[in-house]
Amino acid sequence: MEFQTALEQFYKKLGKKKIMALATSLNDHVTVRNVSVIIHEGRLLFKTDKNFRKTKQLIENPNVAICYWGVQIEGKAVNHGLVAEEPGQVFHQLYQKYWEKSYNAYPHKDTEILIEILPRFVEIWDQDEQEKGFQLLIDFDQQQAEIQYYD
Repeated sequence: MEFQTALEQFYKKLGKKKIMALATSLNDHVTVRNVSVIIHEGRLLFKTDKNFRKTKQLIENPNVAICYWGVQIEGKAVNHGLVAEEPGQVFHQLYQKYWEKSYNAYPHKDTEILIEILPRFVEIWDQDEQEKGFQLLIDFDQQQAEIQYYD
């Protein structure tokens, strides 16, 4: 499968927003929790408090995994600083639009930071028209994609 076609399928499957399970690790201690993710222009973004344990973990070890249903993403977390200081406030506006209750419940502007997950490897479990299971594997580093059918 062409890399660009695989990317299109990947982002179509994710849509514009998802509650996703984020796994972080520090000193061989792995934790997982849900985060409210915005998917915008090929970017996976979420906000979190800079004082949370997950934030300390992902800053000290930016290797993370995040998943939703049959989509698993392995990648690197990048801290883009305070949400309130984001140029153009695009994430801020999208977060308010897609996660209004969370937006209104957690307005800690002086501690909320913007995190981006840069995918390195994606594994999507899916089925074809004949309900035959397969994995779509996307390697961002090599810019390659392949389908592996599951028996």
